[in-house]
Amino acid sequence: MSAPVTAPVTTRGEVVMRAEAVTKAYGGTHALRGVDFELRVGEVTALIGENGAGKSTLMKILAGVEQPSTGTITLDGEPVDFRSPTEAVAHGVAIIHQELNLCPNLSIADNIFLAREETRGGMVDFGAQRRAAAEFLARLEEPLDPTMLAGDLRLGQQQLVEIARALSEDARVLIMDEPTSALSHAEVEVLFRVIRDLTSRGVSIVYISHHLDECLELADTAVVLRDGRIVAEAPMADVDLGWIVTQMVGREEGDLYAPMAHDPGEVLLSVRDLVVADPDTPGRLAVRGVSFDLHAGEVIGIYGLMGAGRTELLEALAGRNRILGGAVELDGVDLARKDVAARIEEGLILVPEDRQRDGLVQTLSVGANMAVSAVTSFVRRGFVSRRAESAAVTETGAKVRVKTASFDAPIGSLSGGNQQKVVIGKALLTSPRVLVLDEPTRGIDVGAKADIFALVAAQARTGRAVLFATSEVGEVLYACDRILVMARGEIVAELDPRTTDRELLMATADTSATATGPAGTADAVEAATFFTDHPTSDEDPR
Repeated sequence: MSAPVTAPVTTRGEVVMRAEAVTKAYGGTHALRGVDFELRVGEVTALIGENGAGKSTLMKILAGVEQPSTGTITLDGEPVDFRSPTEAVAHGVAIIHQELNLCPNLSIADNIFLAREETRGGMVDFGAQRRAAAEFLARLEEPLDPTMLAGDLRLGQQQLVEIARALSEDARVLIMDEPTSALSHAEVEVLFRVIRDLTSRGVSIVYISHHLDECLELADTAVVLRDGRIVAEAPMADVDLGWIVTQMVGREEGDLYAPMAHDPGEVLLSVRDLVVADPDTPGRLAVRGVSFDLHAGEVIGIYGLMGAGRTELLEALAGRNRILGGAVELDGVDLARKDVAARIEEGLILVPEDRQRDGLVQTLSVGANMAVSAVTSFVRRGFVSRRAESAAVTETGAKVRVKTASFDAPIGSLSGGNQQKVVIGKALLTSPRVLVLDEPTRGIDVGAKADIFALVAAQARTGRAVLFATSEVGEVLYACDRILVMARGEIVAELDPRTTDRELLMATADTSATATGPAGTADAVEAATFFTDHPTSDEDPR
């Protein structure tokens, strides 16, 4: 492992890194246009903008992942030309990418020290790596076993491993691209404490997040990027949420959501006394006795904190998690014993929370990803009709407003928000009657959120039923007909968004989540009792 470049002594507030007149072109597309951007010692700079504005491109250039087409980067006043992330890390510049970049078949410790292995006597010192990894995880208050495989971790834990890896690089400049998109509220608070500790020791941080309230709380400076250009910059103390949203998209927050019809039809989806085991801890119940009806033309938002059982519920409805008890009926058809493909055929499909792992095939093009779930509908005389497929992809791509140079482009060439639109388009191509979405706006900006919820409202107006789960308060207040609040695997309240405010919603979720204490022994006892009273067949309905 190469020795890091010795850092000069700097004073808080001094410029440590600067981009000057930076442009980046991909063929005829300009991602950055003459950007001037600077970072100061011991300060947090929030870089804000819509998906595709150029934020990630600029950060990749600072971190050596990409090189600018024109312009210069200086570090401590000296020009630098990083040709790789390894070279940037050696100079004290590290990045946490928006999309998780772990090797699922390697342990936590191996991921943290990948390509920077601790050695002793010419051999990798695995013991030292495990001990160091445990220290970084303890700093993040996440007591995971460093020998666990990364692929066995839930999404939020994987994100914490990414953060731990960045901390291990002991950077002077740390770039965080959507670091909290999969974290619980408690985990976010821990990360904020770590960030404040880092800045107190002179670390400069770039913070990119579509959770604008986080930027307001954490950052010293706000910089707004739009269409590859810096359009606004101000001390964070002088701005508010309205200013940020207006600079980004030119609209107020409430105007970003399409109005709901509030005019439901007949019951399409009926859920009664649903019981689902926690897939990560089978001896614990993740969903306990949940019942609700979803009507044609209705949008229901499920709100809850991390661990409330939202994802487990939606994945059980879609056929990914096994249903242990209760009933799920779609327009009178029993779905409980049907597999995922059969449920899609009946008209129920899930847009998963983790688009990279569960929603996209990275080796396929934009169009192929969109068409993959509905490919059988394009078969003509035993062969896939590329003409029919292309026409359907083009029409749906326009409907979901995917911004791409071509549907033949690699899926990795799209921004996070446009990738999410592709996953939603893929679901719509199956012609669902019930569209289920798990955190549909994770890691995307307010403009892309507006597009997605306008699409949700449009689907409801056609008579489709929509069920989505979110941890974003604004989404359930503005974008649904009814709110179901979940806590500890149960629906604890049903609220009308027209008569509910943020304080009431959050208080309902928080009170219910903590009223009986954290999940643990009681859940295990209840699960054991359930399994004893309701013996299950070895046959998995999937």
